[in-house]
Amino acid sequence: MDVNALTLLVQILDAGNLSEAARRLKMSRANISYHLNQLEKSIGQQLVRRTTRRVEPTEIGLKLYEHGLRIQNELTAARESITTLGQRLQGRVRLSVPSGYGQLVMSPWLLDFKRHYPGIVLDVMFENRVEDLMRDEVDVAVRVLSEPPQNLVARDMGVVRYVACASRGFAESQGLPQQLDDLRTMPLITAAVIGRQLRVAAYWRDERHEVLLEPSLISENFLFLRQAIQAGLGIGLVPDYVVQDEVDRGEIVTSLDEWRLSIFGTHMHLLYMPNRHHTRAMATFIDFVLAKARGAVVA
Repeated sequence: MDVNALTLLVQILDAGNLSEAARRLKMSRANISYHLNQLEKSIGQQLVRRTTRRVEPTEIGLKLYEHGLRIQNELTAARESITTLGQRLQGRVRLSVPSGYGQLVMSPWLLDFKRHYPGIVLDVMFENRVEDLMRDEVDVAVRVLSEPPQNLVARDMGVVRYVACASRGFAESQGLPQQLDDLRTMPLITAAVIGRQLRVAAYWRDERHEVLLEPSLISENFLFLRQAIQAGLGIGLVPDYVVQDEVDRGEIVTSLDEWRLSIFGTHMHLLYMPNRHHTRAMATFIDFVLAKARGAVVA
């Protein structure tokens, strides 16, 4: 069986349709279709089911895909070993990080990584999207989630805790929330997901409570949210790392500290696809970031 034909099958199924596979491989759609037909003829069975939008593997097609994926990964690893032999570590890592955590916590880590491995290209996207998280242009993603997707490998980077907080001036003039239900009526500054009802989960020992929220100021930009809290515009409900320096200096004060608060999830996770080949650059990056996370004070 032709190894090139097997890897072509992998690329077709990864792309999802013949047109996208042709675009990625810089071949014509007709050429892609011809080679697929030839492979099916040599096997004597149908390998993919074609619809108007997608191609899906048959049972035999899925088995061949798994074999082809392993072969493709081994070939990639072999090429990498040859090209990097006697050279400094090189490669490219495409990374998606949350806007707030990425800027406030991870940025120094990423800069430190570049100082250690100048030959590795870091392509960093600061974004908060969860849908279609591990699309083709992303090797590694970092997200705060309560339960990571089952189809991804998830490495725990630590606990994320939210705090209810305000500027010292706001606290002295307007007061701080004393009960969870106070969050319903006070001017609230926080992030939200478009199209979803915002709610905070609050844990007291083994008890779980939930409060629906109606913020007066919403943004995905946590630096902006911090500015709004410092300006005395309301009660902030943000991850503790967003305001930790200001809390330490006494500029921002917190309340409801006996509660463990969460909006989007309780843990930060590093995510990647289980069947995607790990280049040396990607494996090195993952180990580096996890080591940094274990040494960081996130909670």
